[in-house]
Amino acid sequence: MSPAPPLSDEERARGRRLAITSNVPSMVFWTAFTGQLPTLALVSLGASEALIGAQSGLQMGLAAVQLPALRLISWFPKRSLLICGQSLAQLGALPLVFFGSINALGPDASVAVAFACLALTALGLDLADLVWFPLLRGYVDPEHAGRFFGANRTAWHAAMIAFFLGAQLWLARHESGFGLLFGVAWCLGVLRIALITRLPERSERGGERLRARDALALLRRDRRLRRYMMGSIWGQAMRFATLPFVLVMLRRALGFSNSDAVFTTVAVYVGGLVSLYPWGRLADRRGAYFVFRTTALGLGALYLSLAFIRPAGAATLAIAIAFFFAHAVLAAGHGVADTRLLFELTPAEAPAKVLVVTAVVEGTTCGLAPALAGAVLDPLLARAASPLAVYHGFFAVAAVLVSVSFLPLRIFRRD
Repeated sequence: MSPAPPLSDEERARGRRLAITSNVPSMVFWTAFTGQLPTLALVSLGASEALIGAQSGLQMGLAAVQLPALRLISWFPKRSLLICGQSLAQLGALPLVFFGSINALGPDASVAVAFACLALTALGLDLADLVWFPLLRGYVDPEHAGRFFGANRTAWHAAMIAFFLGAQLWLARHESGFGLLFGVAWCLGVLRIALITRLPERSERGGERLRARDALALLRRDRRLRRYMMGSIWGQAMRFATLPFVLVMLRRALGFSNSDAVFTTVAVYVGGLVSLYPWGRLADRRGAYFVFRTTALGLGALYLSLAFIRPAGAATLAIAIAFFFAHAVLAAGHGVADTRLLFELTPAEAPAKVLVVTAVVEGTTCGLAPALAGAVLDPLLARAASPLAVYHGFFAVAAVLVSVSFLPLRIFRRD
């Protein structure tokens, strides 16, 4: 059967508008239940480094469910699958709105309940993510992808700044008051469902059945796709393995409060806000490889700087804020270049196979990375006279590894 006809210009424009609008509440929900806030919540419940690492990789690691779920795109509208995935995430996240009651269960039970809720939420988000980028591929041409994703991510970064500024003020008065913050994010997730019901789509139903083994076969046939995935996975895995333990070090080795730690998170979204659109234009003009190389070397230098951080009062907070700001700028560039290059490698008429197989392989690897990092750190910290020295060594190794992550991507250099 021939591919479905492309969307009309009017439908593509409406899709872009709704994608940007719905992504604002979506990313607040996403980050509140997969990012820095759950890390701080688990630290306050007394979770170990190994469990914190596992939680940090949940959403990426559970992306493996997308591969067997790929055939669902042959049977159901992508929009319906997106709504079902978001609804499952809402169900999993709901108990965390009552975080005070979970905290009252005691150390072991509270950590187990919180982790289970976060796992179910991550599973729902991964099922929704199965179709999110295939939907977007119908709205965006590769040559304009950098600017589109720069604008898209700039919009939700502005919302994240507002959310985390509010979170910082709230936690300054209520040290373990995570329930209200989870509640606000949960309501925004409901708003996302209302918005995505109007998304247009280019159907992939009724033609060739989408199967996991066919998607994996793409990696054997397409050398450029393999090289893209090697470089992308390398860089992303290092970021996912490193960043959660910066927060853990601030809380446990440098004595930061939850409010201080959340304030550094605001710097993350300020960094993304001011840099995403310029990165998008740069990726469109100079190519993705130039951005990959720049961000990899920059992240290496940034991680190395953590090996010299010391508990020095107010100055340490300023240094931490500067680190998270700079990290966000570099991660934003990597993310925009990554998506632009991926869209170049993806056919417009049937994007799901390429996008899903890359998401699954990248997600599984990047999800394991923080779990492995936590498993390494746990015994080292248990035996160390100085926990701070262990973190310093960890960040020095991470600096070396991330700084050479662009090497597999040299195939994409422009003359």
